Amino acid sequence: MAHPLTIHGRGTPVNPANRFDPVEFHVDGDWLDLPEDERPAPTTQFLHDTSRTIIASNDSPDVGFTHSINPYRGCEHGCIYCYARPGHEYLGFSAGLDFETKIMVKTNAPGLLRKELASPKWVPQTLSMSGVTDCYQPVERRLRITRRCLEVLAEFRHPVAMITKNHLITRDADLLADLAKDNASLVMLSITTLDPEVARVMEPRTSSPRRRLDAIRTLTAAGIPVGVMVAPIIPGLTDHEAPAILNAAAAAGARWAGYTPVRLPWAIAGLFEDWLARHFPDRKDKVLNRIRSLRGGKLNDPNFGTRMQGQGVWADQLKAMFDLAKRKAGLTEKLELSPDHFRAPNAPNPPDGQLPLF
Repeated sequence: MAHPLTIHGRGTPVNPANRFDPVEFHVDGDWLDLPEDERPAPTTQFLHDTSRTIIASNDSPDVGFTHSINPYRGCEHGCIYCYARPGHEYLGFSAGLDFETKIMVKTNAPGLLRKELASPKWVPQTLSMSGVTDCYQPVERRLRITRRCLEVLAEFRHPVAMITKNHLITRDADLLADLAKDNASLVMLSITTLDPEVARVMEPRTSSPRRRLDAIRTLTAAGIPVGVMVAPIIPGLTDHEAPAILNAAAAAGARWAGYTPVRLPWAIAGLFEDWLARHFPDRKDKVLNRIRSLRGGKLNDPNFGTRMQGQGVWADQLKAMFDLAKRKAGLTEKLELSPDHFRAPNAPNPPDGQLPLF
């Protein structure tokens, strides 16, 4: 898979074979012999997604939500570890560079959302945005699909929880603050490292760590409950930063924290190994061995109950360290949302009580 080529602003320069496709394409040409700074950079393509529904459901016991909205498939942020990468293979693409450069756009998402929320069959419950790919990736600044979905949610007074790595979410602080008045919105900022150089190669088109902390401050000042997700924690590379991340997030106004250790399903394992060899060759073996120690000797554990937390001695130590750092930082508040103010024609009465999340 590996090739000496690197591409500025991309998580990976390679496209591993699609596990569902027997045909594999190999790029060739004289341009490969050019110096790296003279090679044409791949441009991002935005393709129309023809989905007929927008609310997806899951029955996983390992995530804090059962229903989610994802306006985009694929993500230009290019995070090398992203667990959503293999999903691009179902579309006939690669989990590698294709995932970052071929983005499926659900232009009709706001209309679909309005239709589904207005259905008499819909029971209001917390909707997660960015449950798979980031709904505030760069193109959202121009397309505003996420904002238009939030406008529908605000009209219906429907509870929504958002997680993102992008400062762009502050653009929509007005809508999120409006929903927060009815205890119907919360935001999680995902912060994996405070080191801008690590972030630059690991999450090349996300907001910098400093900008994510700025987003926490801005949203908190607007009256929106905010938490921090240290996800994923990469043992041997970023795990030592968790206490500092939690302290910085708490100082910025975060009220709650969570984490997950890195998991590397399907093609991500090879992509991640190649990435380590390019950027952190001196730590490659240490990082991979630590991940295996969390994952029963493998680079991925797909089993419910352990896939989000890991298992074994290293997993226990990671949890103990994180829980202690979270308590010291004061990030122990339980964030809950309410459907009590939901309103829609012919909608069922909302269930009583609070909706737990994360």
